[in-house]
Amino acid sequence: MKPGIEIIEPVGILGETQKEAFRQQIEDILAAGADIILIDLKGIEFIDSSGLGVLVVVLKKVRDAKKEIYVCSINDQVRMLFELTSMDHVFDVLPDRSAFDRKMLEVASKECV
Repeated sequence: MKPGIEIIEPVGILGETQKEAFRQQIEDILAAGADIILIDLKGIEFIDSSGLGVLVVVLKKVRDAKKEIYVCSINDQVRMLFELTSMDHVFDVLPDRSAFDRKMLEVASKECV
């Protein structure tokens, strides 16, 4: 069975003013039946503590639903924030969308065996 993959691309600053809309978007994606969610952060300039908090909340929601979540295309500021908070060990962080595509092909080929 082919997994349902949803990709979201937030832009600007992920912080206090965007956190509820972001959380709701993830909940809607889960409710629609997605098995895998990719958060492509190439359009994010900055993440503050509220933004980091909502990422942790959605990570928990996705994992509680027994689904998968990936993050890609993080800039240097986000990478430093992830490293300082050890979120780089909690999230499955990929360099870019191409790396995500390769990972999905790898997973699909293992399932076919």
